Amino acid sequence: MSHPVEIRFVPADESALSAALSGPGRVVLLIGDQGRPIGRLPRGLGRVARRALASSAWGKVKPGESIDLAFPMGMEADAVQLVHLPRSADVVTARKAGAAIGARMGKHRVTVLAGNHPQVAEVARGIALRGYDFTVHKSNPAEGPDADVADTGADQENGAERAPQTISRTGAVADAALGDAMQPGGDTVPEDTTAGPVEPPEPDRASVTLVVADADAARAQARDGLAAAAGVFLARDLVNEPANVLTTTDFAERLLELGELGMDVEVLDEDALSRLGMRALLAVGQGSETPSAVVVMRWQGGGDEPPLALVGKGVVFDTGGISIKPSAGMEEMTMDMGGAAVVAGVMRTLALRRARANVVGLVGLVENMPDGRAQRPGDIVRSMKGDTIEVINTDAEGRLVLADVLWYAQDRFEPAAVIDLATLTGAVIIALGHDHAGVFSNDDGLADQLLKAAAAEGEGAWRLPLAPAYDELIKSRLADVKNTGGRAAGSITAAQFLQRFIRKGTPWAHIDIAGVTLPPGATPLAPKGATGWGVMTLDRLIRDGFEQVGSDQDAPGQRPSGQRPSGRRAGQQSRGTRSSGQSRRGQDPSTRD
Repeated sequence: MSHPVEIRFVPADESALSAALSGPGRVVLLIGDQGRPIGRLPRGLGRVARRALASSAWGKVKPGESIDLAFPMGMEADAVQLVHLPRSADVVTARKAGAAIGARMGKHRVTVLAGNHPQVAEVARGIALRGYDFTVHKSNPAEGPDADVADTGADQENGAERAPQTISRTGAVADAALGDAMQPGGDTVPEDTTAGPVEPPEPDRASVTLVVADADAARAQARDGLAAAAGVFLARDLVNEPANVLTTTDFAERLLELGELGMDVEVLDEDALSRLGMRALLAVGQGSETPSAVVVMRWQGGGDEPPLALVGKGVVFDTGGISIKPSAGMEEMTMDMGGAAVVAGVMRTLALRRARANVVGLVGLVENMPDGRAQRPGDIVRSMKGDTIEVINTDAEGRLVLADVLWYAQDRFEPAAVIDLATLTGAVIIALGHDHAGVFSNDDGLADQLLKAAAAEGEGAWRLPLAPAYDELIKSRLADVKNTGGRAAGSITAAQFLQRFIRKGTPWAHIDIAGVTLPPGATPLAPKGATGWGVMTLDRLIRDGFEQVGSDQDAPGQRPSGQRPSGRRAGQQSRGTRSSGQSRRGQDPSTRD
């Protein structure tokens, strides 16, 4: 997986200021109110900036945007970038300013003179997020003509020089930006000698140095935000991978390797799922050559409190099955595991920042393919809950996967709340476009917390209704429910279907991320491609609503520092957890038939 650019914080002494004027690379000045630089500048740099700040061009630069001065006279730097960021700027604007830096970073050494700006940690997060690029399948990641870069931090199509990323399988490599977030003894990974594709050689990396008034304070303030950026990178990587690489098996193996970060990871294979009675999930994948699975990731940082359960749809490729999709645009159905990617990214974030919360992430991994063994329209399957489902359309498969995983999450873990994420319906794109995810909930308090967290992180979300009237649209003549109610209110009937698999009294929210996972263009914090929408929102939700207040020492309930768990397949015992998918009541649900 890829990692954010290395970001260092150094004090604003004479040596750091002098270094900004020497050597190649890029120098960035944060410009506050009334065109005044934040902090003291070396004399030569002040002369370079003064004329630009007095120009009409600078007067048009909005907060969060920037202009470039190429090959400044008297300096070895390739460019000086002036970034407009008033001291009163909010978090979203500060991240946008950082993104403007990250978008222009390329492979350069970047020095940011940030002084005592109060939002320097958010600038660092913006740099990290926008510095992402997915080039692991390019023979020459640096190919492409050089081009001038836009001022806003949005993507530069076909020509922007982008920052290469370091790559690892587990995400547990030593990283200067995240080193203090790792467990002692857990920040290095032995060479992976297992069979598999050979990763490309690591290119020259960009590096970022922020020259600040108080380096220690800035580093501490940025730590958790950079951990969230690492989680976003994992989610983006997973969505961007093609389906011939990210099979269900490969996806499960990648998540098992997250155990290196200190969480318990367990894979339930098809035999375990069959014993549990997850026939709805298994029916979706029965036309594929790659086996279906459920991966359970547990972060136990909050003592004995019941966990928050995060559930993600992980359809690694969706042809639609027998109800096959049109060929135009089908290549983008590699993103139909976006919900599972977000859950994985959140779990990585929690582990890196050692969150004092109990969270369990569950993802259902399947591939929906047409085949002689594939499920058909008109089939009736029995869910783990026991409800029978008439399959009207095999392209409405994600809700079948989620139905079983949602029930299993409640049956095994008795969570304090459940949140599921899925690229579930095209209807939510018609309703909300690509700027907002659709939020559905049976609990006003949980919905309000989610919307507040999304707003704080600058990730668009909008609540849509649930009501008993919509149940009429998914009534089946032959079974307890049918899996689609037609075109009318398509995203709502999908959520209404999922609500059948939530126990009474359990706070639950469903987030339809079909429009925000892989939008058609760039976003302020991401180049064109996967966004990782939801990782920061859910991390904020956990921090504000589910995390215990305490020190930065080892989280309660975690193993001693440096002691690593090993990922395991169903049937292996670890720390007293159930094997072979045994239900909470000790009764095999498959006997219900």
